[in-house]
Amino acid sequence: MEPTEVYMESTKEMVYIVDDDPRVREALSSLLRASGKGIQIFSSGQEFVDFRREDSCACLILDLKMPGMGGLEVQRSISARTSIPVIFITGRGDIPSTVTAMKGGAIDFLTKPVDEVALLASVERALQQDRANRQDAIDHARLVARYESLTPREREVLPLLVSGLLNKQAAFELGITEYTVQIHRGHIMRKMEADSFATLVRLATRLKLEPTGAPNRNI
Repeated sequence: MEPTEVYMESTKEMVYIVDDDPRVREALSSLLRASGKGIQIFSSGQEFVDFRREDSCACLILDLKMPGMGGLEVQRSISARTSIPVIFITGRGDIPSTVTAMKGGAIDFLTKPVDEVALLASVERALQQDRANRQDAIDHARLVARYESLTPREREVLPLLVSGLLNKQAAFELGITEYTVQIHRGHIMRKMEADSFATLVRLATRLKLEPTGAPNRNI
């Protein structure tokens, strides 16, 4: 489904606006366009949920109370399949709804009429968070790719080493020689692009590696 309106600057960053009130949509879109933001506006929650958005840095300004699918329902629906920072706006908010929205990961909860300075600050904060989240995802994918380049034996050796075992202790656990562990260790450091053992430990921690169960005593 196509959005009600699209306005794009040269930037790939996008602000989505979902509100059933056309006056609110126009006011918010005018403010954000004046600030150089790319925008897409939707008149209902279902319209946004059905829209297949581009894979770009973005945030969502979402009305809490709307006919049909309300803001909290939209938040629950999209959180199951995508990650996008949400800024809630409402003219009739309540504390339970605010708590639910924030527990769901909302960046902010603003009341109508929305303070322009506060909204712009929230949008910048939301886009910054999405940029950071997207970079973290890219970094993690690259780390996983490096880990998957290890041989099965190297994947057995790595968690033993970073758990604090000496080479000879890891060798005993796996039923191989200490020299073989040293060779594997060198290969692991190179493939994981670790410039020090401390870096290797940090990388393994990010991967949440744990020693495997029964050792395979074949080299």
